[in-house]
Amino acid sequence: MRSFKILFAFCSALALSACSTVAPPYAPAMDNVQTLKNTGDAKARVGAFTADKPADASLSMRGTSLDSPYAKSYAAYIAEALKQELSLANKLAPDADIEISGILLKNDFDASGFSTGTAKIDVRFIVKKAGQVRYDQVKTASHEWPSSFVGAIALPRAMQEYTVVVQKLLADLYQDKQFSNSLQ
Repeated sequence: MRSFKILFAFCSALALSACSTVAPPYAPAMDNVQTLKNTGDAKARVGAFTADKPADASLSMRGTSLDSPYAKSYAAYIAEALKQELSLANKLAPDADIEISGILLKNDFDASGFSTGTAKIDVRFIVKKAGQVRYDQVKTASHEWPSSFVGAIALPRAMQEYTVVVQKLLADLYQDKQFSNSLQ
């Protein structure tokens, strides 16, 4: 019976290794939305988010490619996450004179560990009001989660954890007093 389980796990991992899959859509963090609500009445729009080429590539999970669900771009993933949380906080306005844009600098994702997975994201956020730069800083988020030797367990878990590291990144941004002041 044990041999059968090991063979099944190996075959499952092998089958998944040749695949390309899409990361789950971003799930807004309600704590982030509340933090945004507490920043005042100003509205903002989300501008262009770009990436250094290596940072925007598909992420690798034990040989499986993990693509962004937003135009296959992780810079677009960050922009979409920001849009969703601004919208839920009633702060998103396409015609606002405050614009938030950014550059994805680093997007490291390691789901190869048999006991632990890790992710790290660096994004340079820029806030402009009427064309004037009011905020320009790099924010970093790291995240670690328990993994498994069995690919059929580890891979779905790793896919879900990408959202968590983005939530942490945005939480760090929203809690920055200079960022909240730039929205006024």
